[in-house]
Amino acid sequence: QVTSFQGAAVRSLCASPPQEHPEHGRLVYKGNLAKAVLGVRFFSYSTSIFNLFMVPYIMLKTGIGFDSLLLQAAFCGLLGFFTFVTPITLHVLTKGYVIRLYYKEERDTYTAITYNAILAEKATVFHQKDVKIPDITKMFTTFYAQTKSMFVNPMLFPNPQDYDHLMGYDKSAFYFDLEKEKEAGERK
Repeated sequence: QVTSFQGAAVRSLCASPPQEHPEHGRLVYKGNLAKAVLGVRFFSYSTSIFNLFMVPYIMLKTGIGFDSLLLQAAFCGLLGFFTFVTPITLHVLTKGYVIRLYYKEERDTYTAITYNAILAEKATVFHQKDVKIPDITKMFTTFYAQTKSMFVNPMLFPNPQDYDHLMGYDKSAFYFDLEKEKEAGERK
């Protein structure tokens, strides 16, 4: 834990115990943009709802209108575009942002908490073997869990071994059986 004391960084050597959740397990990751993602999406939803209810009212009360049916359709289409496309785009971009990640060691399962379309927390449970790393780096995807894209910041894992285990980096990529190597060497 790093705190600031009169402009100087002071590191605390006492580690707080990891938070346990009775159902999900040990907390291994907490996203620092969770409140920002929730706030931006809530603001986008609220302005869209405001547009849906207030623009027709304002148009009727003020007499703002167009004589041409084509101009009316273009105006309503433009308002509708920004009313619906902005929240949908924000949802698509942030639906995989992991707010919290829990690890249950006895089952080797993870529980990722994300926001769904109605801004409620959604839990996705997956096994470590279900984690797939994309071949090509994608903008808002760190890994896939059961075909769902998930986005985490590796720097926010308090214990780097938790990130390594999640991504499968702790498994040896190359396994050499010394007995088979000796037999192959003797045959030559």
